[in-house]
Amino acid sequence: MARFFENDICIVTLTFVAFFVAQLIQKKTRIILLNPILVAIIMIISFLFIFKIDFEVYHKGSRLIEFFLKPAIVALGVPLYQQLGKIKKQAVPILVSQLVGCLVGVVSVVLIAKWMGAPRDIILSLAPKSVTTPIAMEVSKTIGGIPPLTASVVILVGIFGSIFGYGIMKFSRVKSTLAQGISMGTAAHVVGTSKSMEISENYGVMSSIGLIVNGILTALLAPYILQLLHYCDLF
Repeated sequence: MARFFENDICIVTLTFVAFFVAQLIQKKTRIILLNPILVAIIMIISFLFIFKIDFEVYHKGSRLIEFFLKPAIVALGVPLYQQLGKIKKQAVPILVSQLVGCLVGVVSVVLIAKWMGAPRDIILSLAPKSVTTPIAMEVSKTIGGIPPLTASVVILVGIFGSIFGYGIMKFSRVKSTLAQGISMGTAAHVVGTSKSMEISENYGVMSSIGLIVNGILTALLAPYILQLLHYCDLF
């Protein structure tokens, strides 16, 4: 029985079915904590545990989904192009906010992890936590982190941002559509962008900007930010 489910097609089907069911549960219950990605992950882990399927087998079978992850991110350029006029008018505040978001995202997690006594490789794995998984894993590999650990943290950060992001901004009285959307993309990458797309295309576009620009800035600046922290004896 277990060997039947080790087939690549079964694993891909299992992944899509789990996410589809998780979406139905979230729509039916409207419970914000039942995030579709979180519920789908729990369902798949439970399935692998019950049928005693190794994670390596699941990972190998799900390569097709992984292959389409990067092209899916590139496709976010479509809504960006459609809103290019609005983006040009807000170019300066967008770039400044993204630079600040990149610095805060990397520096805050490094200092907190250092303060809590995390070893160097763990700290380096956490540094690119706010950018989408393919970029985060490449950055982690470049700076000496552990890419699989980085991927796990990135997913957790995205789920947290998706569940609590808009609530936190509402509590903080952040009312601007631009600020809310960009903040979600900057802090919660593609998961936050998916949540923003559910609200409206406008929020989704702004979140896409945060996702893409912060990803580029983190990929370019993270190594230098870490070197500067090390030079200042903070890391």
